[in-house]
Amino acid sequence: MSEPKKKGLLSGLMRRLSNAQGSGKLVKDPPSRRASEGDIPVRRHRSDRPDVINSRRRPRRPDPRDSKGKGREQPNGHRYEPAPLSEWPPSGISKEEQLTLGHAMELISRGVPAHKGHKRPIPHASDHYYGLYTTTAGNHGDDNDTVNQHDAMTQLTTLSIQGFNQPKYPWETLEQPSLAFGFGGRPGTITLNHWANIFSAIPPPIALRDPGVVPREVDLGSIFERLQDLEAGLEDGNDEVLYRLYKRFLKDPDKLFSPHKTMEKQITDLVMCLSSPDWIDFSNPKNQVVTKFIYDTGPENQQQYHKFFYQLLLSLELELRINSKKHQDPAKERLVAQIPPRIQWNLALARRWRDFVRIEDYGEEPDQIKLRFKMRRRQVSMLKRFAQMMKWPNLADTISELKQRDNEGTLMIVSSHAMAFFSGLVLPGPTFPFLIMNSLIDIDPDKATDNLALLTHLHPHCGFQYRNSYTYWRSACIVGKVLAPTCHEIAGWVGPARPTKDLGRSQIARIRSKKPRQNILTPEDVTSMSDRSDPLGPRSEIYPVGDYDLLTPDTDDIVDTVLLEQVILKEATDKQDSGPQWFDASIQFAIDGVSWPLHLTFDVSFINAWPCSDGPHPLFFDYVYTPRKVDELVDILDWGKPNCRERSFRSTPAGGSKSPEFEPIVGGDDAERVLVVEAFGSSDNEVLARAWCSHWGLSAVVADIGRTCMACAIREAYAATLTVVILVEDQPGDAE
Repeated sequence: MSEPKKKGLLSGLMRRLSNAQGSGKLVKDPPSRRASEGDIPVRRHRSDRPDVINSRRRPRRPDPRDSKGKGREQPNGHRYEPAPLSEWPPSGISKEEQLTLGHAMELISRGVPAHKGHKRPIPHASDHYYGLYTTTAGNHGDDNDTVNQHDAMTQLTTLSIQGFNQPKYPWETLEQPSLAFGFGGRPGTITLNHWANIFSAIPPPIALRDPGVVPREVDLGSIFERLQDLEAGLEDGNDEVLYRLYKRFLKDPDKLFSPHKTMEKQITDLVMCLSSPDWIDFSNPKNQVVTKFIYDTGPENQQQYHKFFYQLLLSLELELRINSKKHQDPAKERLVAQIPPRIQWNLALARRWRDFVRIEDYGEEPDQIKLRFKMRRRQVSMLKRFAQMMKWPNLADTISELKQRDNEGTLMIVSSHAMAFFSGLVLPGPTFPFLIMNSLIDIDPDKATDNLALLTHLHPHCGFQYRNSYTYWRSACIVGKVLAPTCHEIAGWVGPARPTKDLGRSQIARIRSKKPRQNILTPEDVTSMSDRSDPLGPRSEIYPVGDYDLLTPDTDDIVDTVLLEQVILKEATDKQDSGPQWFDASIQFAIDGVSWPLHLTFDVSFINAWPCSDGPHPLFFDYVYTPRKVDELVDILDWGKPNCRERSFRSTPAGGSKSPEFEPIVGGDDAERVLVVEAFGSSDNEVLARAWCSHWGLSAVVADIGRTCMACAIREAYAATLTVVILVEDQPGDAE
């Protein structure tokens, strides 16, 4: 632990010991929660705050909550619910008073989100590799920091490893970071869990060797015959029937002396067979648009077509055996957790096929295969809604083309991306946003969309302009993250955003950005998260009332002098390849009539704050912060660094003109101090705050003050080791 964090731990504890000694009693942390210098980093002392008076501990005044605690039954059958705080100290409590743990939790911690970090091992990997996650509880409600999955159209972006419809924890999904726990509730944001997961240490793919179990030569008709049989499920009640797997598709290496008739051996053999490097590796992002292997049914693609469906069949045989009724749920969970990642992706494809596709007819040739896609009508409605919410420039003609192709049954032949989207054969992860957008582009009859043909999930930091009308940006792209407050975010796309003169009428742009040098989250930061963001501060037996403040920002004091002028894209001539053009992005603002360009240099993240309840909540004095109005941001340089300065304008002696001077910000060199940006009012204010963060390489917590109080937002910044909080206030109708 660094020396400053050790001092922060000692300052909080010693201050409370001093108060306790003043009353003649030495207080120590409970053994189970006592902090040692080597494990729990805590906030530093805020030296500019006067110490609480060291007096003898006074008896606490009678309070109705002592006998009528929150949630307790009253004689009349009602429950007592304390009102949210409107002042600090609360009425009837002195600033010099010292609270017990129970009373402090009731006054300060009630309704506060409690963040907990998790460091989890990765199967088949050494201790050098791990996954980092967070879970949050304690806000006394069902609300959370994630986007509504249905409204965001992200139903196909995630998949539970265990086969549940909705995973309970972020480590239960195949794709990592987990997209079920990834998109933040505000446009252009991510969740605290996603932020932690970015810093996981993931092992490289394991090199495959000769599996020892080989498949038999099988014609395409036999493959589809078995695929159709499996639509009714697996015949897992008869070992002889199960053993037909070897008679038709696999070679049993122990056929003569010990045939593999048990389901456990068959599962092992299928895993070994699918581990062969001869199969398609669906864990590789290049192969995750799976329909590209079957879109072309011509003679030149026949071998690939055959391999894909043979691999799908063996994956289905494995998936159905794992989920057999003979296996109890705990046994399934243990088994699935041990299956190599590459095989997990095969199981994901098998599950998508089993859920969404049926075989109507088949033969020996690919052009004789006829499939029925159960998801088609739902996907047609989804694409129509997506186009409408994105205000697609050629909307009328595109919707007309969509309806005509749907009636003709020709949607699947538009492109491999459209085939994947309409069929539901979508692997979890980052491909879905490109499948839905490319399906829209491919169905649009306008020839201008030909210029957008190279849009791919392999280049996620991108966007495009269409018909000089609007631009659209991926949520993963820094331009999309910054412009998001002025747009919708749907299915991983931010738009419609303002056009730019720096792109052609219809053109793709890849955006160059750097990784921030700051905001690094370590495994120790994650595992100590709950202690570093505890609303009470270091645990003790007494909690002086004077150690806390109630923060209530003035949401009526709105800055109305910020205007987003233009998005500027400059061609990056030193970074080009065979793909779409690379650009450096910046955004120009008018602030009180003066133009300010901010370069989107760093690919920072914006974390959507967890909502709290019963707020506002008091803030412990060791959580240090500096408030600023959004229009003052451009005067702040190098926030959080030793040379942190703020520009000021002073009159010169000559004749009253103003020249800039730079002064150190009080406490600004504190590496843990949080800059709280009040960006209430116009959405351009929030865009300015986000652009400033990208300019300096500072990720931030974004909090709607109507859902998350200022104190809880600051504590979440400490939990995430971030030093910027952006406060906004959504008004009714903002999302329309």
